[in-house]
Amino acid sequence: MRAADIASDITEVLVTEEQIHAKLDEIAAHVAEDYRDKDLLLVGVLKGAVMVMADFSRALPAVVPMDWMAVSSYGAGTRSSGVVQIRKDLDADLTGRHVLIVEDIIDSGLTLSWLLENFASRGAASVEVFALLRKPDAAKVEVPCRYIGFDIPNEFVIGYGLDYAEKYRNLRDVAILAPHVYA
Repeated sequence: MRAADIASDITEVLVTEEQIHAKLDEIAAHVAEDYRDKDLLLVGVLKGAVMVMADFSRALPAVVPMDWMAVSSYGAGTRSSGVVQIRKDLDADLTGRHVLIVEDIIDSGLTLSWLLENFASRGAASVEVFALLRKPDAAKVEVPCRYIGFDIPNEFVIGYGLDYAEKYRNLRDVAILAPHVYA
């Protein structure tokens, strides 16, 4: 896909790569302080959180292990179905560990709410959330989120790990996908 094609597929850039990296550095400093001397495990939610997890973990001033979980509530659509399916479970035992879920975006909150309950039931000492993006107007359930990068409007967004039909994840900025692409 050429740059000109991509430009016609977006209506507005919401968050630039530079803004993302500045926010990741800021939140990494808070996390490093909050979890000093604790057994912290970062858990990324595949596939969307790959970019956030990679850049966030590198911004942390300490060595922190990470694990991955793949869940789905979207299928090929643009709206969450609310039914969570585990595609890949964690490898790590959460018992007694402090878990920080690293998410690309909180949309309806349904998937994340399910993950919080699931991880707590596995004996984690604590479970908190860092979401790079949050859509407050899309929330169907209230999800406690300790660290938030940016609140964004209730639009379908792509880039920086976020996709539509497995495309656009590699865009460096977060942008609104033009409705003609998915209409």
